[in-house]
Amino acid sequence: MLGAALPAGRSIASRGKYAMPEIVLQLDERDNAVVALTALQPGMNARFGPASSPRSCLVAQPIPVKHKMAIAALKPGDLIYLYGMVVGEVVQAVARGELLTTRNVRHRAGTYSPVRQPASAGAPDASPWAGCSFMGYHRADGQVGTRNYWLVLPLVFCENRNVERMKEALEEELGYGSQNSYRQHVRRLIQQRSEDGTHAAPHTLATESVARMEHPMHDAAGRIFKNLDGVRFLTHQGGCGGTRQDAQALCGLLAGYIHHPNVAGATVLSLGCQNAQAEMLIDELRKRDKELRKPVLVFDQQKLGREAALMSRALDETFAALAEANRMERAPAPLSALTVGLKCGGSDGFSGISANPAVGYVSDLIVGAGGKTLLSEFPELHGVEQEMVNRCATDALAQRFCDLMQAYQARARAVQSGFEMNPSPGNIEDGLTTDAIKSAGAARKGGVSTIRDVLDFPEYATTPGLNLLCTPGNDVECVTAQVGAGANLVLFTTGLGTPTGNPVAPVIKIASNSALAARMGDILDFDAGPIVTGEATVADCAEKLLELSIAVASGERLTKAELFGQNDFIPWKRGVSL
Repeated sequence: MLGAALPAGRSIASRGKYAMPEIVLQLDERDNAVVALTALQPGMNARFGPASSPRSCLVAQPIPVKHKMAIAALKPGDLIYLYGMVVGEVVQAVARGELLTTRNVRHRAGTYSPVRQPASAGAPDASPWAGCSFMGYHRADGQVGTRNYWLVLPLVFCENRNVERMKEALEEELGYGSQNSYRQHVRRLIQQRSEDGTHAAPHTLATESVARMEHPMHDAAGRIFKNLDGVRFLTHQGGCGGTRQDAQALCGLLAGYIHHPNVAGATVLSLGCQNAQAEMLIDELRKRDKELRKPVLVFDQQKLGREAALMSRALDETFAALAEANRMERAPAPLSALTVGLKCGGSDGFSGISANPAVGYVSDLIVGAGGKTLLSEFPELHGVEQEMVNRCATDALAQRFCDLMQAYQARARAVQSGFEMNPSPGNIEDGLTTDAIKSAGAARKGGVSTIRDVLDFPEYATTPGLNLLCTPGNDVECVTAQVGAGANLVLFTTGLGTPTGNPVAPVIKIASNSALAARMGDILDFDAGPIVTGEATVADCAEKLLELSIAVASGERLTKAELFGQNDFIPWKRGVSL
């Protein structure tokens, strides 16, 4: 299917290549700093700038790969520019050719206002992809899923144990249990200890465990329901205590997951007395689908009495619902049916010049084909606010974006924090010295398309085009929120490596450099490193990435996170999380 879905006459392999600078890269002609593409040693002559009028700078001190080198003498108070924007302020004199570090540079971002200014466009031509399709699950409400799951979730943390009990009962018997190879590893250690005579291992531990009995209803993959990709069990620590706003936000998020195109329906366990009432959840579901066209089974423990009564009834009705969900089959769907989350985590100094621009190019292609994309992580848009404002389709959207940014920053300030504290030690060690540097690269994931909507957590995306969604930068909280807003696929870039996944949406992990892709290939899906070495253009990698995305959306490929069973789910509690 995939080959037929590609644009006619498009051959990535035949595309021309371009040569990047040998050792450094100037991202914008206005920049007074460059990125080291390799480790620089004193005495090296670093060339940069356009081929028509190249410039050079003598390296004055060792510059680690991915870090930034000054190409002008800078004094305290001077501003640092990367990507043509302010990303820092000099606090200690820096000579030409020296390293920019947390000792001589501090965070500084440009000012912004809700007043829109002219914005350059230049989005790539998406017309060759207009006729492309993926194989998806068509829901009654018009959405199209890339997977077909049933959810089991609690309205309150008191029901987490019962959700886990349902998981134990359903997963193995239905053929969805994950294989844990480390159990075999431990078994070998126990056997070795027994053979060494250190300790006699009990027979039940020293021998192989009894495998689940074969069942005549299981298919070749060991599943009873061949068209159901799995049952997903979401647990959390909310639903009671906290504020009423916390309960409302949680119900909104859970409603987003139930309404999600990758979900056929849900089983909901309620204790009964918590803040997050079933009626609150249903109200949130009606905001997303007035007709409530998905089956939602709600079980109240305090009404049903004994745990056995709750579990028996929940299992009986859930099993019948699974059989009905299994009737759904994949059918062709246009790319306009995709909603794609755009995320970065464990970023490095190459993320903003390879993986993120490649994802931004894919975002522009999907938007051009009529689909939706979600750019989030508001702490990592600090410093590029004016660029976002300028790209908003209306003044009202620009104002809402500014209001959300300022409210978020105010919450951080109230607890003696701030967006400038967003970069992690790993980010800083690999070249992202300030939050503004990190933001300037992170924003590349949004491409250049016009912003068609601005959403607050946990709102659901319904507007075709690029959407801004207010979330933290925290990997799991952000991906959890993006999927709750309808993302049926997530493109996740990383320069340091992360296993992050999601229970209902495939998360494609994109490495910013080839060394990382080789070192952590077990958890990463795609290598954008050839952009750094000059072996490929951003467009080359983007088109390959879109091919992979179509294959994953169609169920022809599973992501590494799916294969590992990495089902991370952390609701954002509207406090301060960067």
